[in-house]
Amino acid sequence: MAWLPVGDSYEISLVDGKVAARSTGPRAGGRPLKTLPKVLRDAPEVDRLRQLAQWLDRHGAECLARVDAWVVSSLPVPTALLARVWPDPAWQHALRDLVVLGDDLAETGFLRDVTDGGDLRVVNLDGDTVRLSPATATLPHPVRLPDLPDLREFADELDVTQRIEQLHRGTWDKPDDLRARDTTVADFRGTKVPNRLAVRAATLGFRVSGSQIRCRVWEAGRTVEAALWFDEDYWDSEATLGTLSWAVVDGPTLRLTEVGPVAWSEGMRMATALSGAVTGTGKKA
Repeated sequence: MAWLPVGDSYEISLVDGKVAARSTGPRAGGRPLKTLPKVLRDAPEVDRLRQLAQWLDRHGAECLARVDAWVVSSLPVPTALLARVWPDPAWQHALRDLVVLGDDLAETGFLRDVTDGGDLRVVNLDGDTVRLSPATATLPHPVRLPDLPDLREFADELDVTQRIEQLHRGTWDKPDDLRARDTTVADFRGTKVPNRLAVRAATLGFRVSGSQIRCRVWEAGRTVEAALWFDEDYWDSEATLGTLSWAVVDGPTLRLTEVGPVAWSEGMRMATALSGAVTGTGKKA
C-alpha cells in the first residue's frame, strides 16, 4: 500500500495489517518507525486507516470461510466467478494452491493462476503447468480425491502451503460393517470434556443449537447435518458427549448406511475434535 502524507513530517501506511508511520524529514531513512508517534495517534487519517485494516481482516476471514465451504461441499464454482475475484489478494490468498478439478476428472492440479477469461493455470502431478478452460471448477473435499496420497506427497515436494484445510484435512472412511438399521454412532458417548464445550465448538466453526453441536455439508444434491449430542454441567464447566447422528436438513434422520462419504467424514472430524481425541485417528484416509 502507498504511503499517505499526514501533516508536514510523517507518512502513514498499512504494514503487515497495522498502521505504521515514517518520517519525511531531511534525515529520514525511509523505514517505518517502531511505534506510532504520539502526535499521530488521534489523527483522523490514522483512524480511517485503522478502520480499513479492520475491514480487510474481516474480508480476509470471509473469503477463507467461503472457500472452505466450497471445499467441504465440493461445490462446482463458475470459472467466471474465480476470474472476477482472483485479482483480490484476500481471495487469491484463500484459493492459491488448492487442488482443483475441471471437466476432465483426470486433470487434477494445484491452482496457481486464473486468467481474466476464466482459464485456470494448474500444476499437475507431472510437475507441468497446464491451462484448463472448464465452465466450472471443483475444489474437492479430500475424500473425493482418488490420488490423495500422491497429491499429499507432491505438495510436500513443492512446499505447498494451503490456507484452507484440503489435502491434510483429517478424513474418516465409513466402516464396512455398519448395520442397516443403525442411525447413531456411539464411539464418543460418555466422553468427558473438561472445558466449556459450546465455546470450543464455536471457536472451531461449528454451530451450537440447544444440546447439539452441528455441522452442515452439501452432498449429492441435499444438505446433510451431522449432530453431536452433549450434556453440559454449567456449574463445573464439564460436558459429557452423547451420540452422533446425521439428518437431511428439514428432512428425515439418515441411517448410517445412507450417509454420504463427505458428511460421514466431516461429522466424525467434528466429534473427534470436540472429544479431544487425536485428529486423524481411526479410519483416516
